[in-house]
Amino acid sequence: MQKKVTMRDIAKKAGVSPASVSMILNKKSISRFSDDTISLIYKTCEELGYKTKHKNNNNIENSNLIYIICPSVINPYFATIIQSIENNAYYNGYETAILTTYWDENREHYIIDRLSSSNACGVIFSMIPQNPELAFKLNDKIPVIAIGDRKNELGIDTVDINNFNAGKLVAKHLIELNHKNIAYVSTTLNDHHSARIRRLKGIKKEYEENCPEGNVHIFTRDISPKTEIKSITLEHDVGYGLTLECIKKAPEITAIVAINDMVAYGVIDAIHSLGLKVPEDISVCGFDNIYPSKLSPIELTTVDHSLEKCGESAFNLLIDKLKAEPSKAHSSAITRVEYVSKLVVRNTTKKSTF
Repeated sequence: MQKKVTMRDIAKKAGVSPASVSMILNKKSISRFSDDTISLIYKTCEELGYKTKHKNNNNIENSNLIYIICPSVINPYFATIIQSIENNAYYNGYETAILTTYWDENREHYIIDRLSSSNACGVIFSMIPQNPELAFKLNDKIPVIAIGDRKNELGIDTVDINNFNAGKLVAKHLIELNHKNIAYVSTTLNDHHSARIRRLKGIKKEYEENCPEGNVHIFTRDISPKTEIKSITLEHDVGYGLTLECIKKAPEITAIVAINDMVAYGVIDAIHSLGLKVPEDISVCGFDNIYPSKLSPIELTTVDHSLEKCGESAFNLLIDKLKAEPSKAHSSAITRVEYVSKLVVRNTTKKSTF
């Protein structure tokens, strides 16, 4: 009969004390240990076949599982946030699971309902919940964090992106380049997608204040959840189609602002398909600064939101709640962390001569 592996065996092989093994595996005072030590302990456990003990109940204190809720894993915007959360979770001894909503309000409702009776130790929304009141109620049972917009009041701890200011940054840049007629192309614009609306409001506000003679043309396409889940090229396709429509209906435009970088790629391809050049004929801007945007030949002008830091901060907010005393963990006090958006000027924008 094979000998049962104990914490002492783990400690001996790893060259650490049994107390250190116990604290790391039980998530106690884990911040005192280096990432290398934590990784070594878990690697040694795997090598020796050590099985951690799990109690068969739903007490979240016995769980180290964090659920990450996101609308899509195709867009690198969400993938970057998710990977940042998972990286921090891994080095702190937590496991993660991803649940995707595809911007389906009913699907999100179902997920939140299931999580309310799960053994999760915490939940992180990588976007603004479409059911904010349900997310707020879930927070009474399980610590919940959201990565949202500065304008939203969710009643839970959030990491905020100031989308209104991001819109103003893009508009200011285009005004400085003498672009008086621009277009804003976007997927669904409604209250469930407030970040998109806030970006548009920021653009319009900047033009009203500093280029009142200018025009902001708006082109949108409503996308159903069924379409979201079926098409992996959806955002590119929307950008492509709306750009063809835009140039046909408003040929005077000299710049197009896409709701995000993925849509902007479709915008660029559509412009090229018409025999036009970027930025010589039409300038293009996006939002999010996802990693392909810096690559040649795209080199997209966009807005950076410090996505990796947003994911890290969301994880840290959750851990702070998990480590807090019970009375403080459910305190009505709300913590909000905000990162300042920054314009990243590359090769898709140029001064207009019209």
